[in-house]
Amino acid sequence: MRSMGRIIPVIGGAVAGGVIALVIASGSTSHSTTTTVIQPATGSSVPTSLSSSKSGLSINQIYKNASPGVVDIIVNSTASTGNGFNPFGGSGQQQQQGEGAGVVYDTNGNILTDEHVVANATNVTVHFQDGKTASAKVVGTDPSTDVAVIHVDVPASELHPIPFADSSSVQVGDEVVAIGSPFSLPETTTSGIVSAVGRCITAPNNYQICGAIQTDAAINPGNSGGPLLDANGHVLGLNDQIQTNSGSNAGVGFASPSNTVARIANSIIAGHPIKHSYVGVELQGSSTGGAQVTKVQPGSPAVTAGVQTGDVITAINGKAVPSTEGFIATVDGYAPGDTITLTVNRGGQTHDLKLTLGTRPNTTPNNG
Repeated sequence: MRSMGRIIPVIGGAVAGGVIALVIASGSTSHSTTTTVIQPATGSSVPTSLSSSKSGLSINQIYKNASPGVVDIIVNSTASTGNGFNPFGGSGQQQQQGEGAGVVYDTNGNILTDEHVVANATNVTVHFQDGKTASAKVVGTDPSTDVAVIHVDVPASELHPIPFADSSSVQVGDEVVAIGSPFSLPETTTSGIVSAVGRCITAPNNYQICGAIQTDAAINPGNSGGPLLDANGHVLGLNDQIQTNSGSNAGVGFASPSNTVARIANSIIAGHPIKHSYVGVELQGSSTGGAQVTKVQPGSPAVTAGVQTGDVITAINGKAVPSTEGFIATVDGYAPGDTITLTVNRGGQTHDLKLTLGTRPNTTPNNG
């Protein structure tokens, strides 16, 4: 996806921007009468499926049902100024405060938000809808998917988990509702539709998050980590970024998909290390007819497999790769150490290359 403005994470006070990176290394409703719900971690009261009317709920009903499970998050953090005074040498440290939102995931005290909301946090405070507050501990984060889990030690009666929908079933035109804390205004509710699906957005460490949901529901700085809800009031994703020239809503927002969020969150809660598969190629953005390689990273699995600049990857293990986004989404289903077969078009000839996936570095090799 080509950036036509600035894509920024929507946390209060954040002004970091930049175009979408093209360094690719994958990680792993009203139109339906039944909504499939992703089961959160043990201890949640969320059912595995819920029946609903075809028309869904009103915005008012969605807000009433879901808002007790949406929290306001205040984060104190430190950032290196790079030029601040330090009598012992090195860069100075600046204290800063940010604000985002979060979703209660289970009755054990786990709350989900975006990684960039709690990055470098020294103190995290959660504000509930009823006015109560609690200190939170960062359980774990994954900058490759912009997912974080924080934990609060409060009675289960204070926790109201919101069911997670199956984001793979979302369709363009579906009605959605966003709840968050834009411009330090907690419980702000906006509505719109799903404008597009299957988008790729840039993660905090400059890799790609694919399967993102694009929406015209107004989201602004402070909405980060809050839910994008479907017509049944279930979480389709966590609001993550906006595309803008001004730093405010321009009708183009993105949410990381609920299926990815739940998968990563469950691993973090279970104490499993988060590892993403790594190919080690840079690809042409939003290509069709396959994924065109523009650069191969030195020492990467792609080099070992014989991938070359200019190759167009057309299939993985016999499954057609329709685009750059399709390549990322397909590789995301494999784990580090898996061996896959890439079918590439090179100068009009077809080649099959066996590639053993590596483990993704913490940041893109050239930092995007």
